Amino acid sequence: MPLRDHFRPPWSEQDLWEGFHSAWVNTMVRHLNGSVLPPQFRARPQVHLGPFVEADVATFECDPGAEGSPPPATELPRPNGAAAAAWAPPAATQTVDIEFPAQDVFEVKVYDERRGTRLVAVVELVSPANKDRDENRHAFVAKCAGYLQEQVGVVVVDIVTSRHANLHQELLEMFQRASAISTDLYAVSYRNRKAQGKWRLDLWPFPLAIGTPLPEIPLWLASQLAVRLDLEGSYEETCRVLRIG
Repeated sequence: MPLRDHFRPPWSEQDLWEGFHSAWVNTMVRHLNGSVLPPQFRARPQVHLGPFVEADVATFECDPGAEGSPPPATELPRPNGAAAAAWAPPAATQTVDIEFPAQDVFEVKVYDERRGTRLVAVVELVSPANKDRDENRHAFVAKCAGYLQEQVGVVVVDIVTSRHANLHQELLEMFQRASAISTDLYAVSYRNRKAQGKWRLDLWPFPLAIGTPLPEIPLWLASQLAVRLDLEGSYEETCRVLRIG
């Protein structure tokens, strides 16, 4: 079945892309956990939209009338039962206003439960916000590069037609390498491995196009272990469940 354009009519009017991406992530998790992953591995969904959520720090707030002053020393228990005074650091030398990029997250994460629930693979669905500004693109690329540095297998799937950018190309530019994909829509599998004393990044790129089927793509759980990620099967099941087309 063909790939629909979920970011333009008529498909964008049937179902918002955010709902489709969320449902697709959960369908992939169900497929992987159902019959694809070996028993020691487990997939988990992670979906987050928009800016970072503020942490609740009310417990640690100082006297509101003493802004910028260090917290008062308090008594902390020691293992032997004696009390020790908590260290009160000096006020910050400099305070600046900053903004973190508002990152949308649509991920499937795979963990190896026999190795302390170690993260071994990630599937990233690109959102429009991941592509719309330099800082957002850099944040997405840096996240993928961080996964690869930890030898986590990465798959990036970009079906966003409302923004024109190639995050795969920007990722390779970070490593000072050229991309073999010039289209804005694609799916790419990455494996970082060490061979003969050198780190090697293996790529499985698949250009995508509206009106064509999605590919099967390797999802690497280790340098010598991959499973089949059936993008077409999970995509069509998601469309069917959401009654899209």
